[in-house]
Parts: sequence; C-alpha cells; structure tokens
Amino acid sequence: MNDKKTYGFTTTILHSDRQKGIEHGSLHKPIHTSVTFGYEDARQLAEVFQGKQPGYRYGRQGNPTVSALEEKITKMEDGKSTICFATGMAAIGAIVQGLLREGDHVVSSAFLFGNTNSLWMTVGAQGAKVSMVDATDVKNVEAAITPNTRLVFVETIANPRTQVADLKRIGELCRERGILYVVDNTMTSPYLFRPKTVGAGLVVNSLTKSIGGHGNALGGALTDTGEYDWTRYPHIADNYKKNPAPQWGMAQIRAKALRDFGATLGPEAAHHIAVGAETMALRQERECKNALAVAQMLEADERVAAVYYPGLESHPQHALSKALFRSFGSLMSFELKDGIDCFDYLNRMHLAVAASNLGDTRTLVIPVAHTIFYEMGAERRASMGIAESLIRVSVGLEDTEDLVADFRQALEA
Repeated sequence: MNDKKTYGFTTTILHSDRQKGIEHGSLHKPIHTSVTFGYEDARQLAEVFQGKQPGYRYGRQGNPTVSALEEKITKMEDGKSTICFATGMAAIGAIVQGLLREGDHVVSSAFLFGNTNSLWMTVGAQGAKVSMVDATDVKNVEAAITPNTRLVFVETIANPRTQVADLKRIGELCRERGILYVVDNTMTSPYLFRPKTVGAGLVVNSLTKSIGGHGNALGGALTDTGEYDWTRYPHIADNYKKNPAPQWGMAQIRAKALRDFGATLGPEAAHHIAVGAETMALRQERECKNALAVAQMLEADERVAAVYYPGLESHPQHALSKALFRSFGSLMSFELKDGIDCFDYLNRMHLAVAASNLGDTRTLVIPVAHTIFYEMGAERRASMGIAESLIRVSVGLEDTEDLVADFRQALEA
C-alpha cells in the first residue's frame, strides 16, 4: 500500500496488517500465544516497563496479535488509538474503572442494552450518580447535566427498540461543556457510522457483533478519536500526565482498567475477529438489505402490532438515521398483536435461530421481555417501551426471499 494515499474502508482493513510487515510474508498477523516477552538487555526491559520505549511486558497488558487488531479498529474509526478487551461489556466497564470516582455523575441514554443498564445500576450503588434520560432529544441530556457530570453515554441505535440518539447535538453540547462524550457504536459498526463525526471522544465497539461477525469470538474495544481534550478531565493521575496530553486518557485506562482488572482479549480471539472484520462491509450491505425487507413485510401484516427499524419511514428517527448513517443496520424488533403467542411464533420459524447474539451471519431471534430484559423487572421494561410480546431480530446473510418467507409463514401458521 502507498502510505500517502487514502484507500477505501475494506481495502484499508484488508491490508492493515501488512503495513508494518509480517513474519515470513504471512498475509495475516500470526497468533502469538506467548504470555511473556524476553529481552537480551535488562535495561531495555526496564525502559519498556517505564514507558520510555515501545515493547511488550506481559500478555495481560498487550500482545502482538491483539496490537494488530487494535490498529485495525483505530483505522476503522479514524481514531488515534484503541484498547481491546475480552468483551464489549469489559470495554464499557473499563471506562467506569479507569475514569470515574465516588461523587461523579454520568448522564446516560435510558434506552440501553440490558447489561449496560445493569452496569449503570451497579455504578449508582457504588457512589456515583447516574441519570437515565431520553437521549433522542438533546434537551433531556442538557437538563440532566450537573457540575459533577464527567461523561455522557449513548448508543447509536438502541438495543432492542432501535431509538436513535440525538447524536450530533449531544456532541455539540458535550464539546461546549467540556464533558467526555462516549458513544457505543456496536449497533451501527464503524462501516455504517463513525461517532467521531459527531464529536465522540471515546467509541465503544463490541467486537463480538458485526466486526467479528461470525459468532465465534468474544471481544470489545475502546477507541480514542482525538476529539476530547484530556486536559479538561479532572481525574487523570500525575503518573499518566508524563505522556503527551492527547494520550492521558488511554494511558490511564490501559493501566487502571486493563492491567489492574485483567479483562484481556486473548490472541486466538483477536485473530478470529481480525479475519472476520475483513468482510464486515460486505456482510453489512447484505444484512441491511435483508433487515429492511423483513421490516417492510412485517409492517404490512395485520397480525403485527408494531415494527421498530430505523429504515422504515414510520420510525420516529428515520430522517435523522438517514442523515447520519450509511444504512440502517441489522437490528430490528417487532410486537405481535394480542392473541398471538410470541413463543409459538418463534417455534414455527425454520431459518431464524432462537438465540442471544447480534451481528451474526445467521438470523437470530429472541423474546426480549422473557430473556435478556427479564432481570430488570416489568416496571423498568415498561419505562423503556419493552412489550411482553417484543421480539428482537438480528438479521443475517440468508437469501432475502428465504428470510422474508420464513417470517411470513410463521405468521400464517
């Protein structure tokens, strides 16, 4: 590749590893399984530990295979640096562990993945305050901000009801107030959207989902976009201020969250994710096409009470989604009318698999209220608009006609 030329999304990912040269001419970065790394000069080992020169210390803190994936994710998000973790939730938890303190305040979208919602409840019980707001309107975020607000957290497209946050205006608000803006990009992926364009300072991606794409490896990532001025963050320890100011936040997260808590991404998983990422754009194109076709069919069926997909003109944030995203994603959900049992419906499907994951090659379906949102209780589900009959769909790569026919026949039965 020509370092002076700007290439397209997929071209960049495909040739990322080769930019730094790979052992023996391999096209993929090899899987480095070593836990520790030796140095012939003990002084060099000390300088690596002191951060005076680059290098690897111990597998919990870094690995050549994982580093290659981190560079790939950084390029995807047009960021400055990335840290990978064992799961997407570990990446979000790293923000909590690395940056928040007792008495801090977080403003979060109320429309969240169930486990993220649970994490914020835990944070609230441990001395930090969390305000959950309807982030589809920036006014709700602004009203919740206090002098102790350290960060604002939103998902691009909410899981499972597909509400779309007022991403651009929230970014403008955070920049004006000097607040760290964190955007979970999992439901859109770096191919469909780059949160950097709306001012996000940190971007979360669950690598398990669309980036890895094949349901065969867990992983998560935090990317620093360079949009946030870390000199404005009050909790950076002096030890990490030895780095240039733009590196302060990630230096502290890598040490206090990755090193100290050890939610490390293994090299085998990193390799699976890196290979899967090469076809992300191709998969996303097909999945988005399939999702729109299924959503349109369901919306037209009188036995369906509601369909939630940003690609539908009936969606409250359709125009916003069209302006922000390359396409509308592979996540959708729908409610059946009274009298149609959601379990019976799912059991009549032949192609869609009853399973809990997103961004897989296969179409996956799950009854939300009875599974992934069961623990939060009926009152909290109702406040989030989660109906008892709500079915979440992660649309896969099947032939469009086959997939639409499967959803239709389950209704007609």
